[in-house]
Amino acid sequence: MKTPMKIAMSLGLGLALSVLPVQGIAALQQGAKAPDFTLNAAQGGKEFSLSLKQTLRGGPVVLYFFPAAFTSGCTVEAHLFAEANGQFNQLGARVIGVTAGNIERVAEFSRSECRDKFAVAADPGAKIAAKYDATMQTADGKTLSNRTSYVIAPNGTILLSYTDSKPQAHVEKTMAAVRAWNAKRH
Repeated sequence: MKTPMKIAMSLGLGLALSVLPVQGIAALQQGAKAPDFTLNAAQGGKEFSLSLKQTLRGGPVVLYFFPAAFTSGCTVEAHLFAEANGQFNQLGARVIGVTAGNIERVAEFSRSECRDKFAVAADPGAKIAAKYDATMQTADGKTLSNRTSYVIAPNGTILLSYTDSKPQAHVEKTMAAVRAWNAKRH
């Protein structure tokens, strides 16, 4: 049974997560240079150091920021990216999820909700999200990542930036951007 405090905290986070930017708006725009970063990450529950610069050497990166592991919208989004991960890989792209939080929680989320398919990085205090202008404030003053997805070309140029509090269109939008990038190369 949930205590009144746990219920209040759940409601507070739910309300905070519902106050997200308007659909289609992301701060770093197409053509901008993506800020480089190195974060503690996990895939399949195994922790490692993730470097954007190094990951871009293998092809484009789908970088998606999400508010909090194990919340309903973030779980839906993780499942959708996990289901599409094979298609992204066939197109030469790698998916990376990023959220404000600790590595232990992110490792668990990578295993259960991301289904071991892609890396999830811990961004305590949403410092990297801030560099991408992908943050929001909760009612209690915490800074979290908002739901913003980017597609980044191997040269570090942002090909797509997309913000929408609803998780459903993020895979579709990022997949289309990766396909468009591939079409221009061939």
